[in-house]
Amino acid sequence: MFEDSARPTPRQPRFDKRARIAAIIAAVAAVVAVLFLLFGRGHEATEPAAAAASAGGQAVSVVTVASDTLAGVVTASGTVSAWEEVPVGAETGGLTAVAVLTDEGRYVHQGEVLVQLNDTLLRAQLRQQDAAVASAQASVAQADNALARAQELRDRGFLSQAGLDNAIAQQATAQAQLNAASAGRAETQARLAQAAIRAPVSGLIISRSVTRGQIVQPGSELFRIVRDGRLELDAQIPETEIRLVRAGQPVQISSDEAGAGSGTVRIVTPEVDPQTRLGVARISLGAGSGLRPGMFARARINVGALPAIVVPPAAIVYREGREGVYVLQTDSRVHFQVIRTGERTDQQVQVLEGLSAGQQVVTDGAGFLGEGDHVRVTRAAPAEGARR
Repeated sequence: MFEDSARPTPRQPRFDKRARIAAIIAAVAAVVAVLFLLFGRGHEATEPAAAAASAGGQAVSVVTVASDTLAGVVTASGTVSAWEEVPVGAETGGLTAVAVLTDEGRYVHQGEVLVQLNDTLLRAQLRQQDAAVASAQASVAQADNALARAQELRDRGFLSQAGLDNAIAQQATAQAQLNAASAGRAETQARLAQAAIRAPVSGLIISRSVTRGQIVQPGSELFRIVRDGRLELDAQIPETEIRLVRAGQPVQISSDEAGAGSGTVRIVTPEVDPQTRLGVARISLGAGSGLRPGMFARARINVGALPAIVVPPAAIVYREGREGVYVLQTDSRVHFQVIRTGERTDQQVQVLEGLSAGQQVVTDGAGFLGEGDHVRVTRAAPAEGARR
């Protein structure tokens, strides 16, 4: 028993350990080789694809810009004013207003009494002058009879020429006195009529500056009337567009306070302001527009058919807050062209500045482009004017 326990344990062979290490190394090498093949070939495959994409560029559609005919519209804005403002004042003065018969915002008719002044004194003067006229008429009748008798006596030789001349003078004096009395009465009659202040024209009262009990002075303004209630818009138009505006052209009026309405160009003033470079078109407003003097309004004046450059709405893009289009160059690259647009519809946008007929602009794909990008045209649409 002792001998068995004291016998040494035989040493394990070293061949199995080295074999396992070699197997692990071989497995790792195989995995590395597989990964190299996979990633190496994938990289080699992506490089030609990227090169091909760079060579061909982004696929886009383009359209050739052409001149078209559009309904010309000139936009303007301005202030509403009266077509004709008529001031109403007193022709006679020093009398008290005993009745004010109208107020602001009321439509009055020509000849309607607006203010009644105190005419008691004038009526008394008129009665006195009626009496003076009657007395002068009696004197004239007496002088006429005296002249007739003097003429008869002179013809019969019973009256001298001096007596006849005296009768003639008396008759002329009596007639002159009658004329003076009649003139005084007519003046008082006119002042009495002026004590009732009447509307000189029909129209809308827009201001009142008289109150009951006020002593009215001659020439003082009591009311202001818009003649016939007609209003007009003083539309300010740039000098570059005022040549297109003519009298009689229809106008669409819009206001934030009064809504939409219509009007007609009445006249275009012949002068342009040298400071603002703006001219004025006076636009007659239709009845019931809801506008009032002093309001702000906008106008769209239809000036007829005009040649215009148009592009599809899809071609319009914005870069750094600027509106523009991408123009196709001869080297298949694009250039961002800033433009100024005008009228817009669902099918087309008017270009006022920045483009000319014959240029090609990108439509589909324009939003993904940058300055100088290389593109590949997949579809070229006909010119806007030719397509319609």
